[in-house]
Amino acid sequence: MKPRRIAVVGAGMAAARLAQQLHAHAEPTETTLYGAEHHAPYNRALLADVLAGRHRPDAVALPTGDAGVRTGTEVVALDVRGRALTLADGSRETYDDLVLATGAEPVVPPLRGLADAAGGVHVLRSLADCTRLIRDADTAARAVVIGGGVLGVGTAHALAARGLPVDIVHQGPHLVERHLDRQAAAALRGTLARLGVTVHPGERTPALDGAGRVTGVALAEGRRLDADLVVLACGVRPRTALARAAGLPVRHGVMVDDTLACAPRTYALGDCAEHRAAPRGMATAAWEQADVLAARFSGTDPGARYTGSRPMSRLTAGPVEYAAFGACDDAAEEGADVLRIGDATRGAYKKLVLRGDRIVGAVLVGDLATVGTLTRAYLTGRPVGPDPLSLLTASPSARVIEESRP
Repeated sequence: MKPRRIAVVGAGMAAARLAQQLHAHAEPTETTLYGAEHHAPYNRALLADVLAGRHRPDAVALPTGDAGVRTGTEVVALDVRGRALTLADGSRETYDDLVLATGAEPVVPPLRGLADAAGGVHVLRSLADCTRLIRDADTAARAVVIGGGVLGVGTAHALAARGLPVDIVHQGPHLVERHLDRQAAAALRGTLARLGVTVHPGERTPALDGAGRVTGVALAEGRRLDADLVVLACGVRPRTALARAAGLPVRHGVMVDDTLACAPRTYALGDCAEHRAAPRGMATAAWEQADVLAARFSGTDPGARYTGSRPMSRLTAGPVEYAAFGACDDAAEEGADVLRIGDATRGAYKKLVLRGDRIVGAVLVGDLATVGTLTRAYLTGRPVGPDPLSLLTASPSARVIEESRP
């Protein structure tokens, strides 16, 4: 019996995980990853570490088991009914099952002057982007990062580690507002300030200055920030052009069910996929989806289904570190037990949200010593015991700054 031929369009983190898991199940499949980039699969979450010089580019490569990896090979069209794909060179490849793992692309906002000041303006989504950014950073005098989410904070820290003074311009009320509350963001902002990063929250950037190369960033109220290097970290959107052209269901992403199917023998996972219960832009969700699909393809668990992932976010970049998981917004705190502590000597902030004796959310900034224990308790739903403070810190300098109960 011939092995099942699986074509994976994309060679990023989700695709690599699928290939690795198929290999681990030891069932015969003929898996091919088609990647438009010229690099073999790598951990995109570590690009800021490559930028900072903490990792070499070849150190972030990902294993792919025994899958074939065709780098520099762009897929330009899909024939879902005929089970074939067309490559940029005009050739066609057939398959038994198709997996879309096309990922996401950076959002480039419509800034006035962007075309005129394009020199020195960057995004950071690939190793090629990282190489160009390093080259520019080595001769730059001052940088501005537009966007204060996870990528923006990591990029700003990496540029500061290369010796540049950096400004973050962020439209939101505080840094990483999707994951952190106001007090956690304040602790993160303080750490960044000590590293030479200035944060401008609640600011819009309508325009860039410069002729040929950027010289500054104009803020909405008329202020101007000098910069000869600008990084746009304004979020990402799913890459869905191939799927849409092939007639597959697309809304924000490629719409999939609990089997991760979007059409017969056609699947999607990772950043390009839209599932009813998958958090956006979360690597662990992509890995869990890949595990489900590998179990189904290999026959190890033909009935495996993906029913969602729990929200989790983490950034570790030297002293700039945080972890957040579960529900930590005002709505989650209503009727819950909330414990907040601060450690002034370490610039740390921690919050635990409990319903009964179960963790429903937590935030750690500046000290992740207990993140493993907290994460296990959150994921397993086990009771926290009579002393939840012990889950946050054993440091005697910790100071309880707020404790609220319904």
